[in-house]
Amino acid sequence: MHALIDPNNVWALWAILLSAAAFALWAEGTRWGSKLSGAVIAIGVTFTLSNLRLIPVEAPAYSMVWSYLVPLAIPLLLFQADLRRIIREAGPTLLAFLAGAVGTIIGAIIAFHLVPLGEESWKLAGIFCATYVGGSMNFVAAAQALGLKSGDLLTAGFAADNLVMALYFLVLFSLPSSARLRRFFPTRRISPDPGEETIAAASLEAPELKGMATGLGLSACLCWAGFSLEKMLHLPGSGILFLTALAVLLATLFPGWIGGLRGSADLGNLLMHVFFAVIGASANIAAVLRVGPLLFVFAAVILSIHLLTILLSGKLLKLDLAEIVIASNANMGGPTTAAAMAVARRWQALLIPAILCGTLGYAVATFIGVALGHWLH
Repeated sequence: MHALIDPNNVWALWAILLSAAAFALWAEGTRWGSKLSGAVIAIGVTFTLSNLRLIPVEAPAYSMVWSYLVPLAIPLLLFQADLRRIIREAGPTLLAFLAGAVGTIIGAIIAFHLVPLGEESWKLAGIFCATYVGGSMNFVAAAQALGLKSGDLLTAGFAADNLVMALYFLVLFSLPSSARLRRFFPTRRISPDPGEETIAAASLEAPELKGMATGLGLSACLCWAGFSLEKMLHLPGSGILFLTALAVLLATLFPGWIGGLRGSADLGNLLMHVFFAVIGASANIAAVLRVGPLLFVFAAVILSIHLLTILLSGKLLKLDLAEIVIASNANMGGPTTAAAMAVARRWQALLIPAILCGTLGYAVATFIGVALGHWLH
């Protein structure tokens, strides 16, 4: 059964994605919306539309968001990131990220032995391990490396991955709001520090068209440079890292000019909410239930053990709950989702650690997943 809106109806899908993002940003300012956050609302809107078959699960418009809007948003969100002030923040988040990766590996091993998936289970364990250490990019790479050629199994696996990721986003966004859970962790970043309050206050000022235009043009130039370096050096997945490094370098060397591009962060925030709308639209319950319901259980077991491991490790290491959930997000979705969460929660000090940890996941997750798969085999 096809969706009401055809996947190739680009204008209709863009209208829905942008409207969902706009509604989420508006709703975030209401009493009920502030308890959920704009990101969760954007996911919920398109998730509902997708599973009611009003919009498709896959479409060229979604790929454009992943390939172009998200990379374009990252520099816009980093123009106020003076590395000299916040580089010290990377350490604790990196510790949580590594703990989360270990939790994912343990979870994949347990899920492999606990959930019967047939002859291809070792491949699926490696693939899901890769995607929950790095991100969706590693799902595809690990599937190719491990030789998973079953179309139905791949489709169901990717659907399960997207569905569990969407649900897990909701869990992660709700954790910092739990007063009972916050009592077990030190609080350093749940409330903005003075520097973050300055950034937040600046973002509420009326944006200047000149600043937004300059920021957008500069961001496009950094994306051009970053992905050109990726192609020239033959390092797949490194473009995000390069453009991040260039944006941070400019923000650190010229904090007065780059940080003064008013409206850039607002524009980047809008693009990230469009991305959250795509995440919700890509999560299809029907495909999982039709082809492989056990894949949902398989993925849920891995992420449950991952979450338990990263929370316990964070407690032992005395990490901030914000650092833990950002690191978990970097494990699960990569630099883009982690950066989007940092922005949505206004954890500006964790923006660069989110991107750097997520990029590290992109770089190593495929190797970890493939190695685990062969070891289980």
